[in-house]
Amino acid sequence: MIKIVSLRELTFLRLLTAGTIVTLLMLFMSASQLQAQASWSLQDCINYAFDNNLDIKKQVLVVETNKANVLQTKLNTLPSINAGASTVNNWGRTIDQYTNTFATNRVRSDNMYVQGNITLFNGLQKINLIKKNQLTLKYSKFSLDDLLDNISLTVAGYYLDILFNKELLLVAREQLGVTEQQVSRMKKLVEAGTLARGDLLNIQAQSAREELQVVESENRLEISYLSLMQLIDYPVNEDFDVQIPRLRSVEAPSIDITSDQIYSYALLNRPEVRLAELNVDIAQKDIALARGQQSPVISLGGSWGSGYSGLNEIYNDPVYVDREFGWTESGEPVYTSTIDRYNDIQVKDWADQLNDNNNRSIGFYLNIPIFNGWQVRNSITRAKIAQESAEHDLQMTKNNLRKVIQQAYADAVAALKKYGSSLKQVEAQSEAFKYAEQKFDVGLINSVEYNEIKKELTLAQSDLLQAKYDYIFKTTILSFYMGNPLSIE
Repeated sequence: MIKIVSLRELTFLRLLTAGTIVTLLMLFMSASQLQAQASWSLQDCINYAFDNNLDIKKQVLVVETNKANVLQTKLNTLPSINAGASTVNNWGRTIDQYTNTFATNRVRSDNMYVQGNITLFNGLQKINLIKKNQLTLKYSKFSLDDLLDNISLTVAGYYLDILFNKELLLVAREQLGVTEQQVSRMKKLVEAGTLARGDLLNIQAQSAREELQVVESENRLEISYLSLMQLIDYPVNEDFDVQIPRLRSVEAPSIDITSDQIYSYALLNRPEVRLAELNVDIAQKDIALARGQQSPVISLGGSWGSGYSGLNEIYNDPVYVDREFGWTESGEPVYTSTIDRYNDIQVKDWADQLNDNNNRSIGFYLNIPIFNGWQVRNSITRAKIAQESAEHDLQMTKNNLRKVIQQAYADAVAALKKYGSSLKQVEAQSEAFKYAEQKFDVGLINSVEYNEIKKELTLAQSDLLQAKYDYIFKTTILSFYMGNPLSIE
């Protein structure tokens, strides 16, 4: 429908500034997005769970931590270099480390050094640790994939549960509507005296029971909504609703592959299998690390250092005096010239002292483990046990995967058969109910017989819906295990 813009509206639009128009457009687009988001598709729910689920966020942090661990173990193969400096003022009697003399007054001492060390060989422990941390990083990534897959399947199950309860509620309301029509018609017949009041009471009781079924169906639907919102960590909101997609048809031959074919593909691609395999690889690296502790360690180290002392002095301009040194044979005194004092005493320059006190060293170091209480042997034994346990876990994972696929396949086949039988039963019960309605309208059957036939139709419709959604969910799992995108359509 085309809306005609009035002259007043056109004048108002011309008066709007460009910024105002942009603002209004953004508000309109935001409102449209909010309105569109009121109905969620399955992919919308999965994406929201991926963005907000705390377990996923924690696993992402685990991946980032393991990335940092890999980088650090690689950097650990580089030389370690450290430097230091100090300046100390001392009062009281002490021995100066550079002049090797006693001091009793305040003395300032400076010290600085640079030292480095690199491990040349340690039984390949650093290399094996890098490989182990790389495997651990892969493990954390596959753990994230496994978590995403599990959440996706769980969301799909809850989503289908909502769709199932929606259809079940529609069936309950339709049945209630039919019964209410019968109540209204029978009231008129009772008032006209052509029908016994007892039949009316039976139909009214049936209407009350069906009203209760509608309430129960509404409660189940609300609970399924609540379960989905809690799963994806979405704030509980009454306006939350899901889209009703065109579900895949439930008809043979929908299952055209065997469970063994699905298992063979899943065995090569499922993250839970890769996780178990990586556990075995990590255990093997642990054995290599434990054996590396038996190896000698060869390292290279070097250092440079120097310092400054306030007691390192330079004496200039000496003053000499004659002092009696001894006597001659005739008894005359003998004198010698000695230094009495210095007129110029200076502390040696800081740079000169650093050059004088310069010290360098370089050395090779060898450490050979001989006996350490069998700790290395026990570490190797424990690592081998852990590897054997990881291999058992791998086989258990494969067995469980086979069981899950076989069970899902069998359930899908059973649901398909049940759907076919239920569909025939619904068709038959629908015809029986139409015939019963006609007989009930002319008084050929009573209300009890009518209600019993109607109850059987409701039960058949419920069985049909259950088989339908059970089949869709099981085939969704099988398709997902085959590497297909998760879809219920």
